[in-house]
Amino acid sequence: MKVSVVDYTGKETGRKADLSDAVFAIEPNNHALYLDVKQYLANQRQGTHKAKERGEISGSTRKIKKQKGTGTARAGSIKSPVFKGGGRVFGPRPKDYSFKLNKNLKRLARKSALSLKSQEQSIIVVEDFNFEAPKTKQFIDVLKSLGIQGKKSLFVLGDSNNNVYLSSRNLAESSVVTSSELSTYKILNAQSLVIFESSIAGIESNLI
Repeated sequence: MKVSVVDYTGKETGRKADLSDAVFAIEPNNHALYLDVKQYLANQRQGTHKAKERGEISGSTRKIKKQKGTGTARAGSIKSPVFKGGGRVFGPRPKDYSFKLNKNLKRLARKSALSLKSQEQSIIVVEDFNFEAPKTKQFIDVLKSLGIQGKKSLFVLGDSNNNVYLSSRNLAESSVVTSSELSTYKILNAQSLVIFESSIAGIESNLI
């Protein structure tokens, strides 16, 4: 599969990048996508929720009224969940929400996500570029030139590029990752996928 390469000003370079059909043109597997996104979101959960049950709250342990003769239900403790300030019944406890998926399924999910973006024609291959210093304004100029300002975008770098990463950090709609940090969730969450020319080999070697 051939895709035209543009520079950071959005102009054609006259070159075409060869994207592997085994990564960018497979039949997407929706269930693999679902499981990988579910795992990513589950792993983001802290799971630190906690409510006190009747054995954990502070309060008197005396019997608050006599057992019989009151005409109301018997009550043995002010900590009972039926009273205001009492413990909670079956409240949330700290929990680890993470779960495992095998590597082949995660690889299939990423290939499916890339193939979906390819079908939507949402992939832009850009010639490698760098900034002399971190400048958000320069990064915004790149987004304007590529016609993706105001859209959620994901930039995939071949190698770590601190200036480009720091330039994008103030922009909520744009994120920058290296080819080894690419995830199914991030691919699907972006409206436009901007791939640096040098990252193609890394993406394909990780997924084939």
